[in-house]
Amino acid sequence: MKQQLLSLFIAFGFVGILSAQGYITPDTSTTYTLDDLVALSPSTISVTGTTYTLVDDLTISTTDTLIISTDVTLEIGADIRITIYGTFNVDANNAIFTAIDTATPYDGFRFEEFSEINIQNATIQYGGGLRVLTETFTINNCLVTNNVSGVSSGAVISLSRGMAQITNNTISFNDTAAISSGANNAVSPYIFNNYIEGNNQANSNRPQINMGTTMIDNPIQIIQNTIIGDRNLDMVGGIAVSNFVGGTINAIIDDNIITDNRYGLTILGNNAFAYVRNNIIEDNDTQGIPLDGGSGISLYTNAAGLEAIASGNEIRRNLWGITVIGQASINLGDNIDNIGQNVFSENGNDGATYALYNNTANSIMAMHNCWDEANAPNTLADAEAVISHQNDDPSLGLVTFDPVNCAFLSVEDLDFNQLAMYPNPTDGQLNLDQNTSFNQMNVYSIEGKLIMTKNLQMGSNEMNLELNSGIYILEFHGENNKAIKKLVVK
Repeated sequence: MKQQLLSLFIAFGFVGILSAQGYITPDTSTTYTLDDLVALSPSTISVTGTTYTLVDDLTISTTDTLIISTDVTLEIGADIRITIYGTFNVDANNAIFTAIDTATPYDGFRFEEFSEINIQNATIQYGGGLRVLTETFTINNCLVTNNVSGVSSGAVISLSRGMAQITNNTISFNDTAAISSGANNAVSPYIFNNYIEGNNQANSNRPQINMGTTMIDNPIQIIQNTIIGDRNLDMVGGIAVSNFVGGTINAIIDDNIITDNRYGLTILGNNAFAYVRNNIIEDNDTQGIPLDGGSGISLYTNAAGLEAIASGNEIRRNLWGITVIGQASINLGDNIDNIGQNVFSENGNDGATYALYNNTANSIMAMHNCWDEANAPNTLADAEAVISHQNDDPSLGLVTFDPVNCAFLSVEDLDFNQLAMYPNPTDGQLNLDQNTSFNQMNVYSIEGKLIMTKNLQMGSNEMNLELNSGIYILEFHGENNKAIKKLVVK
């Protein structure tokens, strides 16, 4: 009798293991739609109209393809996982992946090594994120929101290898960071034109973009993104690129807007090189503890081999402007390769202003910068007052900041200080209050296409721009002046 019970237990246990696997496609080089899966395994997935319901795990095998080319909603049960070994192609106008019950998220998507993933125009919400183990991964023009820690625990998009393409997405209000890679994975994604807001709602000590080492010959590119923090979260930074494992950092970080985080941008570890250019880094002070962070840009390594070249950045109202720590080095402008033209304003704490704090023994070149925007044009004394270096402490390296230069803050920029533009980011409603002579505003796409023109008047201007989510360039014109600024539409 005991032997019969044991045999039954083993048999039922085996059946349970099969059930736990859900449905696995046969690996016969077949392309499937969701309707095909409904016909093959109605106990796994069902359909009503354009809404599909997945109640068991789904695996697409190595030679098989799942394609979603029509607008559908896929509702997924609690803790259910979709695993792709083959190809997953989403190219509908609006495909939605969501939980059956938003209070009980699904486990998320796991994209295995060598799978081929292309996700366009999708909404991915109330799940456990995207665990990307493959080299071939594209996500474009998607909304990724309200996800939790699941199959992907480090970030809602967690990368392990290759050169992922992460472009034109909105990634917002997820429990984890927005994008990450493992400390010992050499990953060089292209992260372009994404709107990233309020991620890491768990308020762990991680930035919204949290990257490890990169490929040697292919830099990570973080370009033209907007990264806005939630000011209720005091531990969440903007961007970090870190080398803690003896790898390499090769980075290009250009044209981003980074605001309202614990800190703006940090690069950590040796064997690292980065270009940091034309970023707007403002109000990164949510924690408010100067000894624990709050820099617009911070570089740190305990061994020589971290160098950054920074130009054209606008760094305002952080607890520190730029901090250089340990044995790190930065070039902020010279007479050879770097034009400088970084702008600093109101970075400080405890009543003191710190545009640049050279907390190393290394000398730093920092020519042709505007060190105190509010008091432009600057004198050498104005610069000395906001730079901490050898003149303040003989153990520190010397900062060479002569000549100072605010001339590149042209009439255009100074005139723009007479114009208040809010809210930014916006849902399309824009208010302009101006005390200058701009009479026309042109709105361009980020690719440079003219979208619309608006006439302006002195004083208050209210308008509804009716724009899709993304980043736009606003060009303001007067009779003798012009100014250009970015607008973010949610």
